[in-house]
Amino acid sequence: MAHEHHIHTHEDTCTCETAAIHENVVNHVKEDFPPLETFSELALFFKVLGDPTRTRIMWALEQHEMCVSDLCVLLNMTKSAISHQLALLRQANLVKNRREGKTIYYSLSDDHVKKLFEAGFEHINE
Repeated sequence: MAHEHHIHTHEDTCTCETAAIHENVVNHVKEDFPPLETFSELALFFKVLGDPTRTRIMWALEQHEMCVSDLCVLLNMTKSAISHQLALLRQANLVKNRREGKTIYYSLSDDHVKKLFEAGFEHINE
């Protein structure tokens, strides 16, 4: 029995050269299409969230502001490991900190982050 082999030609690529089927829809979406840099920033935002240790830290900080030592005990990790992850979360503007005496307390940066994080949990627990 002979096997058919499908040869990929130039026409099989994702580049569409024909007119859009729903040109009005394409034009409507195109009007407000953000620049590529915006999508790069958004992808980086989600990439930072794409780590179980960072999401554990964020979950803890959603419950209550905490210092590095508290997070170390809670997550059974070293101070340097927690500090490194917090630095990444701060750079992505997902967490903020405040100083009280010699102690620095961390919390989620704002309600947008909290809502996004909660929405993620709702989505996976459906």
